[in-house]
Parts: sequence; C-alpha cells; structure tokens
Amino acid sequence: MCVVHHAEKVPIGRTGLYVSRLGLGTAALGYLYEPVSTEQAVQTVRAAFSAGVNFFDTAPLYGKGLAEQRLGEILPQLPRDAFVLATKVGYAIPDEPGDITVPAEARDYSYDGVMRSFEASLRRLRVDRVDILHIHDPDFHYAEAMAGAYKALRELKRQGLVRAIGAGMNQSAMLTRFAEEGEFDCFLLAGRYTLLDQSALADLMPLAAERGISIFIGGPLNSGILADPWAERPMFNYAPAPAAWVEKARRLDTVCKRFGVPLKAAALQFPLAHPAVASVLTGARSEAELAENIEMLRTPVPVELWSALKREGLLPEAAPTPH
Repeated sequence: MCVVHHAEKVPIGRTGLYVSRLGLGTAALGYLYEPVSTEQAVQTVRAAFSAGVNFFDTAPLYGKGLAEQRLGEILPQLPRDAFVLATKVGYAIPDEPGDITVPAEARDYSYDGVMRSFEASLRRLRVDRVDILHIHDPDFHYAEAMAGAYKALRELKRQGLVRAIGAGMNQSAMLTRFAEEGEFDCFLLAGRYTLLDQSALADLMPLAAERGISIFIGGPLNSGILADPWAERPMFNYAPAPAAWVEKARRLDTVCKRFGVPLKAAALQFPLAHPAVASVLTGARSEAELAENIEMLRTPVPVELWSALKREGLLPEAAPTPH
C-alpha cells in the first residue's frame, strides 16, 4: 500500500527551501468559480498551516489582487521562516477597484513592469520578501519574458528579495524551453502531468529531473473532472470536457473502484511519484475541502492499482507510480 504524508517537506532545487508535499493554491480564495468570504479564506489558510501545509501559491491574477490581499490578512501572524510563499508576475493588475476579472491582454513581461508588479504584491501580501517568484503564463511572449521578466527575477534573487525563480504555465513545451535556455529553480505546471493527462512526461519531466528543477503540479484534478467524471457537465482544464477526456476519466474511475480507491485519491497521489515533482497544489476554498484533500493523500492505494492502469493503457509504462 502507498500512503503520502501531506506535511512531509522536500527541497526545492538547491535553494535551501523546503515545501510540504501538499500545497495550498489560492485561486479559489480570489473568487475562482464562486465567491468566498475573507473570513472563510483566512480560516482556510490558517487551517492549512496548522495541519502542516507550509506552501502557499498565489498570483496578482487571482481576483485582481484579492487572493494576495487575503493572504496578507494572515501571513504576518505566522512565523516568517515557517512558510514558503510563491507569487507571480506578468499580468498587469490596475490598483483601482473594479471588476475582479483581468483581461487576458493585460500582460507586462518587461523588466520595469515586473519590478512594479513585484512591489505591488509585497504591499498586498504585507511581507518584505517572497520565497518563489514565477513568470505567469508567458505563452505568446517568450522573447519578452526572457529579455525582461527573467532578468528582473534574476536581479530580485541577487538582492535576496526572492530565493527561487520559475515560471507557471498550462503547457510543458515552453517550460522545457525555459529549462534549456535559462537558469530556473522550479516550475509550476498546471494540468499537464496528472492521472488523466501526462503530456509533460516526454519533454519537461525528464529534463527537470536531470537539472534539479523542482516541479509543482497545479490543477491535479484537471478542473474537477478527476473529482467527479460522472458529473452532468464535467470541466477539463477550465472548459467543458471533450467526450474523449470524459470517457478516459470514467475508465480511470472504474478501475479505481475495483480496488476500493477514490479516484481523487489516486489523482492527488500519482504526480508525487515523479522524482521531479516536489508538491501538488490544490485549491481548497474551505476547511472542509482542505481536510478532504489531506484525507485523499492519506488514503492507502495498493500498488496493484497502478499496474492495472498501465495494463489497461490508461497510464504510460514510463510514468513513475507510487510504491
């Protein structure tokens, strides 16, 4: 039987940082999909910390600064060296109040833009430094990101304001290019190394393992389809799920049921078996959701389950599995 210890701390590259195997993503605390009160958001973060989760991931994009502001309500009350804080740069977030939705075109990967974004994040978070800083979603801006944002991140690291630098994206191809052409400590990969979608297995994952780049897995449930593939309208990577992905998710669930294992438990535990993966990020919006995620990681999974998934063609033979 395999069991994951959610509070186990593992190193991030060669930075001296250690993060818990379960991290708390905060997009949900910035009104992703549905409103969450400030009180509930703060209670969720406090409960995570009390449970041994020391890794908090946020971004200006999440609620147009709202998620960062809410973290800023609780983080100053915690011992600074007892948690690892990650945020991002790249989206231009106006300071004036208004609609929390940020237009996709509101990007700025320039050196000065990144420095302004970082300073604004420090104010919202009410901290004087950030442990991890990512370039956020530079999908069509690689040249600008390397010429501007990457240099800014390196300078912030040199100044000691940031301890690890990376990039956070929903694709593996550009992260692979970043790994080949830059010096990064870690990457946040969303939705592309999960129980359902292992598209990063061939390019990014082996390179990251070889170069000592730590990977954080965001979206381990692919927007919810791995939580409930039998839902009337399952979502996959922020959009309605195509039929082929629904069919595969339901086949995964059928195999898991044969072994008496919740699909969600297998989904949260699978990515952590890869040697490049440091932490899996879940977006709990309440103490109850956090407790469920911890329980799913603690759920024993027989090694025979992973063998069955490979035998039925639902996992690649090359994919590392828990043991």
